[in-house]
Amino acid sequence: MAVSANRLELLQIADAVAREKSIDRQIVIQAMADAIGKAARSRYGQETDVLADIDARTGEIKLQRRLLVVESVSDVEDYGTQIPLELARDKDPDIQVGDYVSEPLPPMD
Repeated sequence: MAVSANRLELLQIADAVAREKSIDRQIVIQAMADAIGKAARSRYGQETDVLADIDARTGEIKLQRRLLVVESVSDVEDYGTQIPLELARDKDPDIQVGDYVSEPLPPMD
């Protein structure tokens, strides 16, 4: 129940800011998502490419990390930001070197 209330409160804040500042609600929600993504980096590591998304209807927050696809295991310099092509193809058989794959991250408390 508390999670649903927090989600609703997040959307209510977005609505209030949008009205008060006369800006599009989606811009406010995107700014909130960007801020949540930055906060998540402090938990998951500053080098981690974290993407946050807020569902504008439900307030659900989803976190993902993006990994750069590199040719082979020997090319991986940081497993927090890169993934070898062989492993990336397990997720998407059409993926190419230089593409990104996203992996879900657990929600922050």
